[in-house]
Amino acid sequence: MRMITRYITLAWVVLLLGTLTTIAQSKSSYNGTIGVTPVRVLQAGETLHVEMDFILDHVKVRSAGAVDLIPRLVSSTDTLELPRVSLKGRNEYANYERVRSLMSRAEDATYLVPYRVDKSVRTESRTIEYRHTLPYESWMAGARLEVQRDECGCGEIAWMDVVKVDTVTLDVIPVPYQVIPYLAYVQPVPEPVKNREKQVEMFLDFVVNQTVIRPEYMNNPRELAKIHAMIDELRVDKDITIKRLNIIGYASPEGSLANNKRLSEGRALALKNYLSSRYTFAPSLYHIVFGGENWEGLRKALVNLDIEYKSEVEAVINFYDGQERKIRLMSLRGGEPYRYLLRNIYPTLRVAIGKAEYQVKNFNVEEAREVIKIRPQNLSLNEMYLVANTYSNGSQEFIDVFETAVRLFPEDDVARLNAAAAALSRRDTITAERYLGLVKQKGLPEYANAAGVLALLKGDYDTAARFLQAAMNAGLEVAGKNMEELEKKRINAIEINSRVNNKQTNQ
Repeated sequence: MRMITRYITLAWVVLLLGTLTTIAQSKSSYNGTIGVTPVRVLQAGETLHVEMDFILDHVKVRSAGAVDLIPRLVSSTDTLELPRVSLKGRNEYANYERVRSLMSRAEDATYLVPYRVDKSVRTESRTIEYRHTLPYESWMAGARLEVQRDECGCGEIAWMDVVKVDTVTLDVIPVPYQVIPYLAYVQPVPEPVKNREKQVEMFLDFVVNQTVIRPEYMNNPRELAKIHAMIDELRVDKDITIKRLNIIGYASPEGSLANNKRLSEGRALALKNYLSSRYTFAPSLYHIVFGGENWEGLRKALVNLDIEYKSEVEAVINFYDGQERKIRLMSLRGGEPYRYLLRNIYPTLRVAIGKAEYQVKNFNVEEAREVIKIRPQNLSLNEMYLVANTYSNGSQEFIDVFETAVRLFPEDDVARLNAAAAALSRRDTITAERYLGLVKQKGLPEYANAAGVLALLKGDYDTAARFLQAAMNAGLEVAGKNMEELEKKRINAIEINSRVNNKQTNQ
């Protein structure tokens, strides 16, 4: 049911707690008195409840007479007649039944069916409970309820005495309180020198037992393009200075270690010579490194491998080393696993890694605001933090900076924590919870504050109170504001639950 959240007043303007005294004249159709006691006029969602009691005190209607009690909703713009209560004498009741029985289908379709029609044949005192519901319409806001008395239906209408008996304030559901989160961001430690590195893996093809690179041989054009792309990207960036180029050669673990070392170093040297012929870097920039036999690469390859003897191969690799490891692999199950590895896995272990170590210049805030638009990877976390704070707290630009920071520094706790706070500022509890779950430094007061806000937005008020109290104890000022928001939300939730329960009881 849609709940209307504004207060509306329906006034019992014409309902009289006293009596509707019969006019002392010969034309009156009944003896005794009729009183009206209001119960409620209540709008609940899309429904209006109109409830009152008609009190009959020693009332008897003359045989040929009748009296209709007609409730009406009246506003400044509209009037709506509600189903009436009709008290009829003996003869008038018989006439009513006859007229109803003779109505055509069309007449019956337009006939306003009374709430109740009673035959009055003796003097009696009783209460008629009037309980009527109808669809609520906007014009009913501020309308008054009147009850009109019509005797005999002959056009002689007498109004009941009017006394204002009550003003009803609708029992509406309060608007759920919208929490205003107060977030705290951690300023990262500045980097005096921004050292960075980037690397690519290349699976170069060599003629058997040779260490000369043939650029057009087999897959070499594609693989060499990788290191060209990396180096070229760094070279054209005027804010970057390349400090070192490491060329690391790995060998597949078949054959002797000495021969593998000779081949991998020779092939790494061949790559260095190839690059030297195409770039003007100083020879001192290049460093040749033997990465060793690529057992770690074999372990990683086995993770995604679905073969029957996988666990046995892993056991040999993990429990043995040196030459014994190779011998046991070669003899395992008659050599079948080894032949499979030699054919399908070992060629991918003969990898060369080109790693560039470089430095990026430091930027002032004005420069950083421009750099983040085109090369955000050149900024430090602290530079991004300073850029974010040039925008309004909580603005889209402010949030975008912290989301960029965590994308470029996904393993950094400060980046994760600030990204969680940014997500909370836009009430994205799913993203915030994911980033907070990755934070390792959970003792930070900013973490406690963010975790408290997350719990508050999710409706877990006890957890929110615990985290926010911890942040307050650590001296974080915004945590106190969030604690005030928590109290407002708690009070609002209690009020809403109370109103809902009252409505369910009354309906």
